[in-house]
Amino acid sequence: MYKTRHLLVATVVAVGSFAFATTSGAQQTKHVTHATKTTTTVHVKGDAKLKAEAKVSESDAIATAEKEVPDGKIQSAELEREGGKLIYSFDVKAPHKSGVEEVNVDATTGTVVKKEHESAKQEKAEMKQEAKAAKAEAKKEAKEMKTTKP
Repeated sequence: MYKTRHLLVATVVAVGSFAFATTSGAQQTKHVTHATKTTTTVHVKGDAKLKAEAKVSESDAIATAEKEVPDGKIQSAELEREGGKLIYSFDVKAPHKSGVEEVNVDATTGTVVKKEHESAKQEKAEMKQEAKAAKAEAKKEAKEMKTTKP
């Protein structure tokens, strides 16, 4: 009888310990799952000369833009000179919002120099304007190559 009681107590303790360990392990796993954020690779477009000029790394600029739009997803990124300043320009899609948030990060200091919402219409117009400017730049370069060719 004494041995049976001991076995019964030992079994209850073992089962209880196992149940406790399993439950706390599940809670820890659940906690880690919520703390983990998926990261996506962002390609920053820009001239190699501009990239060499930037004092702030691409990853630091990306982190700054992500802080400005929590839960947002960067759709495009570019290093460019705008208004005489070297900036990283990010289009960040915010959840449950149409259009994008444009976040500009100074490539010298790492500070946010501009953040504004662009509607889908504004974004489309800006893309059209940038494409037109790129086409004009390509034409200019082609013309320069013809005149400098021996």
